Amino acid sequence: MFEILKQFESKYGMLKKKGLRIEGLSMIDPKRKKHVILVSKPFMFDNRQLPKTYEGLDIKAKIEGTLPKEFSFNKDAVRKEYVWAPNRFEKFVDRCSDEIKKQFNNPNMSRQDMLDALAFGNFEEHKKKSLQMMKDGKIPPFKMN
Repeated sequence: MFEILKQFESKYGMLKKKGLRIEGLSMIDPKRKKHVILVSKPFMFDNRQLPKTYEGLDIKAKIEGTLPKEFSFNKDAVRKEYVWAPNRFEKFVDRCSDEIKKQFNNPNMSRQDMLDALAFGNFEEHKKKSLQMMKDGKIPPFKMN
């Protein structure tokens, strides 16, 4: 398993320049002996460059640092607000598109590219999954606009 981690580090280590930190292996389910590769990254990170899984291990990413104002929430109301609601990504991209293009060193990024980069790699998939989780009662209701 450590060999897989070494391979992951050699393949994706260049993303460290963009803020990725590879923290190592972590066991998330002792009963099933399920391991993940744990990484941390800044909010402004192009998630399309990072796979969801690698050699059978899920990639578990956490965001380090501060979040933009669109993602701020009352800590007492965590269960009442869905931090990653799709409309929050849209508001942030609409407000900060120039800053995002500069951060990703891509002046020709489209709005959809920016949404995909920030919303875990695929904005439409995130939106669809979020709506389903809301319908299933797994996350608090959120507005779409």
